[in-house]
Amino acid sequence: MQKTIFITGASSGLGKATAKLFQAKGWNVIATMRNPAKETELNQLENITLLPLDVTDAEQIKKTVAKAISLKPIDVVFNNAGYGLMGALEALTEEQISQQISTNLLAVLRVTQAFIPHFREKKNGLFISTTSTGGFLTFPLHSIYHATKFALEGWSEGMSFELGLHNIKIKTVAPGGIATDFTGRSLDKSTHPDYQELEEKLFAAIETMKAASTAEQIAEVVYEAATDDKDQIRYVAGDDAKALYARRMEVGGEEFRKEIRKQILG
Repeated sequence: MQKTIFITGASSGLGKATAKLFQAKGWNVIATMRNPAKETELNQLENITLLPLDVTDAEQIKKTVAKAISLKPIDVVFNNAGYGLMGALEALTEEQISQQISTNLLAVLRVTQAFIPHFREKKNGLFISTTSTGGFLTFPLHSIYHATKFALEGWSEGMSFELGLHNIKIKTVAPGGIATDFTGRSLDKSTHPDYQELEEKLFAAIETMKAASTAEQIAEVVYEAATDDKDQIRYVAGDDAKALYARRMEVGGEEFRKEIRKQILG
């Protein structure tokens, strides 16, 4: 029986790559984005349905989830929409902080909450969320971004217990760098004169993204997580992410933090 995946943030990058991969694998795909009318690629593919969804709009989440469920039984929900916020805390506005938390964290909670009754009635289902290496290790000038991604990792582990009662699984895919427009369209940067030297170092490092994976490579990990039926929550995705994760596990969190500080600050 043909399965169906629901994807948030499918207009570009990992979301779009995942939609195309699952479609190629024979799945039905419900791809959501803020402006489906602007999409020119996914709407040409068979078995892909586009629905409007601004994940910061709690009421639209309820409507779009209800519409998706009315179309087909959903098997996998991929909470992918998100963006990066970079800058010293004192350089960030209240609006920036609220928007980051709303998009990267609250949206995932709300979409998940909206789908739980459907999965519970079916007695199966899977939630997958895009987190990041930034969900288990940190870099300078990313504190609010890390706050959201660490939260998603801990929340997912905590949710596994209650969802498990109803044969529902929850997983995270934690990529490192992805060679998409994340560093342009999906990265919000704020500067402050008292952090200029650090900002320049970090901004330059992000622009290069030398070890970045392609969106298609990370989409393959999403497909693995969706189909391997493993009792596993975190899927570290990409060679750079795996190397960082392995090093942190080897030396421990405190020593790893000191290594990062030395590498960036000298």
